[in-house]
Amino acid sequence: MNKLIENYLDYLKIEKNYSDYTVDNYRQDIIEFMNYLEKESLNFKDLSYDDIRFFLMNLKDEKKDTNSTIDRKLSSLRSFYRYLVNEKIIKTNVFSLVTGLKKDKKLPRYFEYNELEELFNIPNKTSPLGQRDSLLLEMLYATGVRVFELVNIKLTDINQTNSTILILGKGNKERFVNYGEYCKEALDTYLSYGYNILNTKKSPYLFLNNNGGKLTERGVRYILDKIIKESSLKKNISPHMIRHSFATHLLNEGCDLTTVQKLLGHESIKATQIYTHLTADRLKDVYYHSFPRAKKDK
Repeated sequence: MNKLIENYLDYLKIEKNYSDYTVDNYRQDIIEFMNYLEKESLNFKDLSYDDIRFFLMNLKDEKKDTNSTIDRKLSSLRSFYRYLVNEKIIKTNVFSLVTGLKKDKKLPRYFEYNELEELFNIPNKTSPLGQRDSLLLEMLYATGVRVFELVNIKLTDINQTNSTILILGKGNKERFVNYGEYCKEALDTYLSYGYNILNTKKSPYLFLNNNGGKLTERGVRYILDKIIKESSLKKNISPHMIRHSFATHLLNEGCDLTTVQKLLGHESIKATQIYTHLTADRLKDVYYHSFPRAKKDK
């Protein structure tokens, strides 16, 4: 069974181009389910709808998982069992009979403009690593790319004349993203000095670690954690928070939803629509603070 799981995870990483972080989540979800089946003396090839229903009850009542977490695990297992059907290991995907739970309403967290400005001013732009970190922040915000997309950018993917970058996203789908003047300045600075100092191994990748190798997703998270600790902000930072900020700020400034969808690389516009709740809340807040007859004076 372990070999089967590893083959599937390799498929996700190689064929579907999923990030290490996403693949690890799939691994944990599948192993958790297999442990449950072993405990209940169930065979993974011969499951009924009720078997899955009891598993979901276990997640809810015993594990105390939220609806969103359960929904994610369902998605992981549904995909895994689809793979098993395609590989002719099983005949039917029992998870196709199960619908997702009602999701908890949880809006993505993002940074305000002034908070991002504080973060941008923290890296030491005179040192190679500081120039890299400065570009990392600017490029995440300027393009809204996912962290696995960021670390896989090669110099040959960048068109400095047009200020565009070719991104290889989920499912090996390509898209072009744009970057503006602030990111261009950070890129020029890094390529003219810091990159040459760090690139001791002739790497084709843009973002390098202090040993000259390709920067990893974990490395990006470490850099962002270090930056946030040097700031006055009391927030836990993640690369996705900057991606959320990119999308939210675009919509706040009047960008249409379809364009934001394409810039983010979302396959479905449903994934992008969550940001409309953020901008709607912002509009409501501005209205009640700015419109003279929005509320009576106490």
